Amino acid sequence: EIRLVGTAHVSQNSIDEVKRAIEEFEPDVVAVELDRGRFAAIKKEGKPPEMDDIIKGGNFNETLVQWMLAYIQRKIGMDVGIEPGAEMLAAINEAESRQIPVALADRDIRITLSRFWRGMTVLEKLRLIYALMGTIISGKGDDEEDKIDIEALTKDKDLIEMAIEEFHKFSPNGAYALIDERDAYLAHSLLRLSQRHEKVLGIVGAGHMKGIQRYFEKPETLPPFESLTAQQKTHNWKLIIGGVIIAMFAFILLLIGFSGVGVDVLLGAVVYWVIINGVLAAGFTLIAGGHPLSALTAFCVSWLTSLNPFLAAGWFAAVTEAKVRKPKASDLQKIIDAESFSDMRQVPMFRVIFVAALANVGSMLGTFAYFIFIFPILGIDPTVVFVDGFNNLVAWISGLYR
Repeated sequence: EIRLVGTAHVSQNSIDEVKRAIEEFEPDVVAVELDRGRFAAIKKEGKPPEMDDIIKGGNFNETLVQWMLAYIQRKIGMDVGIEPGAEMLAAINEAESRQIPVALADRDIRITLSRFWRGMTVLEKLRLIYALMGTIISGKGDDEEDKIDIEALTKDKDLIEMAIEEFHKFSPNGAYALIDERDAYLAHSLLRLSQRHEKVLGIVGAGHMKGIQRYFEKPETLPPFESLTAQQKTHNWKLIIGGVIIAMFAFILLLIGFSGVGVDVLLGAVVYWVIINGVLAAGFTLIAGGHPLSALTAFCVSWLTSLNPFLAAGWFAAVTEAKVRKPKASDLQKIIDAESFSDMRQVPMFRVIFVAALANVGSMLGTFAYFIFIFPILGIDPTVVFVDGFNNLVAWISGLYR
């Protein structure tokens, strides 16, 4: 027999309900919606990640989104006086006090975040970051009228379904990785446990209840377990876009060179590539609160990183920022405990990642700005350059075979 308890991660009622369910049901095993990493974090047994490991990972945007989500969840918890994940900790402590084994039923958070981020379109990512930043910077939820009634959310199934439906509309691909796939993963875990234990109690988020129950009713619809953990095969857009940028830049220089407008114009095109990329990368580094040396680093490398899909201006800026700010592993807890976005920005580890993300944004915008504005800046007619340059290039190539 499998019994589910749907909880909110910042709810006193959920804590009480979890304890009551364990006492009344007397399960052979308690399965919690946690993976090893989050289990260790809740039990305060985990080792915080080192800054070097985060930088080497290079997933700056994913890391930022994860921190923002953790921050927002904690802010909601502060409103109701409950630490995020308190109901899971209560389930673990209650089970351990009764010598009941605890099983970790959720997918590795790193796999979930990777599939979540990789699965979203560019538009979905921009909308998500905009929404998260808007919530954090505006401090929405601090006013009494903005408070979220967590207890009502866990009790009202229609409200839960409405919230999930809105998330699917907001980010279909993100919702699929964050909700639908984890419904299936949790169902797999619970069904496997039921083969070894007579009574299984599953402690899961209220938003997963309906999806898990649907799979219990029709287990044949469960996707293969391996498909939920395998690395998604996606087009390597970084390489594709990088290749297109290199080709466009080389093609423009080639046409300018063969158009006969002069060497000074050709040199100007190269110089402006360096300046436009550098200024925007450095500017966004400073907007992120980066050190002037980090901004200088971004300026110096962005012209090159924009032409190399294996390099990123943000990575170099982050390395410099880390050397200057000297973040510590303990900074991660400071990020989660921050009272506001400005407090968060004061934490060296957050600032390093924020610098990395915004430097990359600036470098990317610099590349687009170059292709849009280079001809007006140089004061030449692109039509003339393209026509004359192309004709002269064709004539030159033809002359090679005569």
